Amino acid sequence: MIETRPPSVRVRELTRRFGEFVAVDRVSFDVRPGEIFGYLGANGAGKSTTIRILCGLLGATSGEARVAGVDVVHHAALVRSTIGYMSQRFSLYLDLTVRENLEFFGGAYGLFGAAFRARRDVVLRDLDLEALRDQLTGSLPAGLRQRLALACAILHQPRVVFLDEPTAGVDPDARSTFWRLIRALAAADTTIFVTTHYMDEAELCDRVGLMVKGRLAALDTPSGLKRSFVPGRMLEVHGVARDDLRRVTSGMSVREIEPFGAALHLRVPDDGPRVDDIRAALVAAGLSGVAVSDADVTLEDVFLRVVRDDGGAS
Repeated sequence: MIETRPPSVRVRELTRRFGEFVAVDRVSFDVRPGEIFGYLGANGAGKSTTIRILCGLLGATSGEARVAGVDVVHHAALVRSTIGYMSQRFSLYLDLTVRENLEFFGGAYGLFGAAFRARRDVVLRDLDLEALRDQLTGSLPAGLRQRLALACAILHQPRVVFLDEPTAGVDPDARSTFWRLIRALAAADTTIFVTTHYMDEAELCDRVGLMVKGRLAALDTPSGLKRSFVPGRMLEVHGVARDDLRRVTSGMSVREIEPFGAALHLRVPDDGPRVDDIRAALVAAGLSGVAVSDADVTLEDVFLRVVRDDGGAS
């Protein structure tokens, strides 16, 4: 179905300078209603600066930006009641109970009385926090504080929710639970704008923008980014140094060899060498104890390629 509604977020040539330093450099993109939009980049690439502008917390040097229909460049204060915002620090009061934190944020959003209590109960139920309403927030583990921070951010039923590295410092189970909640919000037509350093989380986004040195270097679906920037097949090699692998495969149709955790990712054309070919070449060269397998192209591969092609991250 073709989306006919205006974008939830519309950015055109957005720029933010701090003196001579350009933190956000003529960035343009749209985010559709109900979309999960991932915004990736190294530290200092301009992600958080963009979010702060879109949330009305920081002025733009130039350009245009509209969020939920509000011109945030010229009317920043108006956007704050129509969005939710959650940072990696969760922005909670640890000396208040779960219920008291919700009451505080509800009041900040203008929710009081029966309307607040009804919405509070829905959020507590949906985020599975009902049994914890009288618990001191500071006593909760990070994963539950994360859920409470999300509850506070969506109390007023915002059309757009900004999540700035919301899963930093929480365990894998908590991250998985959090992403189930994000998908449920998006399914209910809430637009999600999320930054993350976890590439497995970025795979769950509908589209992903990659920031490098303040510029939007790539924007597409995860599968589209892989096709565009990392075409061909990927092999994963363990137990061999990069220089040795490059030497052994120098006569083969190998496109690139990049570190990938404790392994190496070796990219070949679709009709290039197979696993057995690479393994046989390594054994023939006297390199024992190596392991070679087929691997999926990941967004980490894409990110490394984009950053390298763009001259490195800031």
